Amino acid sequence: MHIPDGYLGPGTFIAFWIIMIPIWIYAGKKMGTLGSKRVPLLALASAFAFVIMMFNLPVPGGSSGHAVGGAVIAVVIGPWAAVIAISIALALQALMFGDGGLTAYAANCFSIAVIMPFIGYYTYKFISGNTDIKSSRRVIAIAIGAWLSITVAATFVGFILGLQPILYRGANGLPLYMPYPLSVTVPAMFLEHAFAFSIVEALVSALIFVYIQRTDTSIFYAEKAAPREVSKKSTRDLAIGMLFLIILTPLGLLAAGTAYGEWAPEELKARVGYTPPGLEKLSDLWHAPIPDYGFSNLPPVLGYILAAAIGVILCMGILYFMGKKIAKD
Repeated sequence: MHIPDGYLGPGTFIAFWIIMIPIWIYAGKKMGTLGSKRVPLLALASAFAFVIMMFNLPVPGGSSGHAVGGAVIAVVIGPWAAVIAISIALALQALMFGDGGLTAYAANCFSIAVIMPFIGYYTYKFISGNTDIKSSRRVIAIAIGAWLSITVAATFVGFILGLQPILYRGANGLPLYMPYPLSVTVPAMFLEHAFAFSIVEALVSALIFVYIQRTDTSIFYAEKAAPREVSKKSTRDLAIGMLFLIILTPLGLLAAGTAYGEWAPEELKARVGYTPPGLEKLSDLWHAPIPDYGFSNLPPVLGYILAAAIGVILCMGILYFMGKKIAKD
């Protein structure tokens, strides 16, 4: 779901920038209501989004993908704060590690940082209703919300990608950017998520939710209540869990294949027989300092762990600074 540079035509990616800028501004204002006492939780949420997306999973056909945690993050810090937290994680992935394009950044944020948190959060709210915070119905609600959130977001990405051959063609009639049509992109994105990655998303979200249910329910976002302080013990336990995830990130290296729609130009050429000229031009726009979360002078496992640590530290540092500046007591 990290659309690279070159897969979206100018009219498409500019439209998403126009859409996202006011969303980010409003989300920043809404984040102020989170409360300074919950800023560490905001920082940890962004870091979690970053690191969980490093756990790539293979699917039949040679593709791969990952969970995001958008729904459970929204349930913990609220959907508007989730927009900012996930957007920062996506920005660092694009700038530092080349995971997602700069031109496509706003489109990626719309699908991952807007569609996912809001669909996940309000599906959870609708299904859970007025049940007790520790009820099993809420676990089912977050699982369904998480499954639906990433399935809808992925299908939306498939729709946007499939529009590109309709919107942009060269004089020779060939697509200038993403070459696959809607009849290919939408089923591909829907099926591999609905029956694979979305199930993983649901399981991960439910497990995290159950853990919070049993340890400290004050962590959950209270939409119509004053911001609640999260205990130091809970913050420490979540930080330890984050460290554990960082150590486990090399498991993401086991997944062979590239995620659908994230192919490098040469890989796409091998698939369709040519490189769309617009895609080839935009794909060389930015060279990340740590491409593909690896270091040339380190073994892949150590490099992946170091990249995860760098990403987590940057996410937490940026969100902590932003939160302290914006959040109100």
